[in-house]
Amino acid sequence: MSITRPLPRLFAVLLLFVATLTASQVVATTVAHADGCYTWGRTLSQGMSGADVRQLQIRVSGYPGYGAHLAIDGEFGPATKAAVQRFQAAYGLAQDGVAGSATFTKIYALQDDDCTPIHFTYAELDDGCGGSGYDGGPLSEAATKANALETMWHLEALRHALGDQPLNISSGFRSYSCNSQVGGASDSQHLYGRSADLVGVHSLCTLAKQARYHGFGGILGPGYPGHNDHTHADIRTSNFWSAPNCGI
Repeated sequence: MSITRPLPRLFAVLLLFVATLTASQVVATTVAHADGCYTWGRTLSQGMSGADVRQLQIRVSGYPGYGAHLAIDGEFGPATKAAVQRFQAAYGLAQDGVAGSATFTKIYALQDDDCTPIHFTYAELDDGCGGSGYDGGPLSEAATKANALETMWHLEALRHALGDQPLNISSGFRSYSCNSQVGGASDSQHLYGRSADLVGVHSLCTLAKQARYHGFGGILGPGYPGHNDHTHADIRTSNFWSAPNCGI
């Protein structure tokens, strides 16, 4: 009897161990899902710095405030805090300017495994002349794609602000040959992967006006030569806005 009595207790301990192991596996699986792109391993707040801050800045770069631009520099300063707060407000989160689990969970839900926002793709922002890839411009393919990624996160913010209705891109990155073919400016932001021409659901003036709040430095629309059939938005870090028919 003295041998068999401890068995139920031992069995209970084993059950507890299995339950704990299963729970940890569930947690690990949840974290691994976010790993398809990038997983933050710490809460981020003002005064911190690092590659994880830079990754955060890319995701909130569309929330710098009217006419402003967020530096993607890996330094969590007041501007980054304010951008995080605007992002949090946009998605109904506590607006403390601290990037913790709730903020990261929302970002994970908004990005695909290649780090693009869920409503935009590299292919969508690719060469508008039937080309493929991000080569043929003044920058390396990797640098151009990095610019395109930032552009897409600005577009995601704009899309959300406009009621999560589609933004249709008529032209994105252009190689030199493509840009020449469509008559683009020799220093066009399209060459760098920093711009998108928008058409579709919203009026062109609505797009131009709202883009001012989401970090777009170049905004060209109706009334500006060659832009009566689309709104151009690019992420240059100085503002050149002209859409005379829209009051801009």
